[in-house]
Amino acid sequence: MRLSGKVAIITGGGSGFGEGIAKRFAAEGASVVIGDLNMAGAERVAAEINKAGQKALPVAADVSQNGQMKALVEKAVEAFGGLDIMVNNAGMPQRNASLLDTDEATFDKIFAVNVKSIYLSAQHAIPEMRKRGGGAFINIASTAGVRPRPGLVWYNGSKGAVITLTRAMAVELAPEQIRVNALNPVAGLTPMLKEFMGGEETPEMKAKFVSTIPIGRFSTPADIANAALYLASDEANFITGVCMEVDGGRCI
Repeated sequence: MRLSGKVAIITGGGSGFGEGIAKRFAAEGASVVIGDLNMAGAERVAAEINKAGQKALPVAADVSQNGQMKALVEKAVEAFGGLDIMVNNAGMPQRNASLLDTDEATFDKIFAVNVKSIYLSAQHAIPEMRKRGGGAFINIASTAGVRPRPGLVWYNGSKGAVITLTRAMAVELAPEQIRVNALNPVAGLTPMLKEFMGGEETPEMKAKFVSTIPIGRFSTPADIANAALYLASDEANFITGVCMEVDGGRCI
């Protein structure tokens, strides 16, 4: 059990990559708190984890709201006694389009969910990690922050910010044994894929996208969960400030 005795929060844990991470962490002994706007999804994932004899708590949370992030952390501590791992997975996509076709409200939401959420999680999770003598943040960034593509300018920028924040947090928090790392997934078969493809998910568009990935397939929740597990575990206790591509070679 690589996470035995650990308590983890996974935002956006009710589907996609977050669901994969939550289930993998629970299988490795962590008590997991699944924060998601979609409470039905969070409850489903938590029920499946608990049915397997593991520990999970679903919590409704908008990660762009200070009060709700505070409550998410407080509920984790109340239920399981502390906090060791914070996975900032919840994300807001951008529909593939000209940079001038994104309205201001959408821009603001992209940055609130993808960037402000990390600020808010730090405000509330770091004090709890200090009580434990350390901890681990895992921020889910994107290949879009490393190798940006046309049509996703504002999303690219938000994920570039996640990468820079990860590195800056890592340097500042390292003396306290709080490690901060990021994962850069290539697109997977998640609810976001349709938006990245401009709102139309056709077999032809999928094939065109897959042709840009040397390994020849989309990422899966298991791919991201396995990488997150390593970064969260004590096996990575000398790893901080890393932004790891999990992308089948797309960024090469």
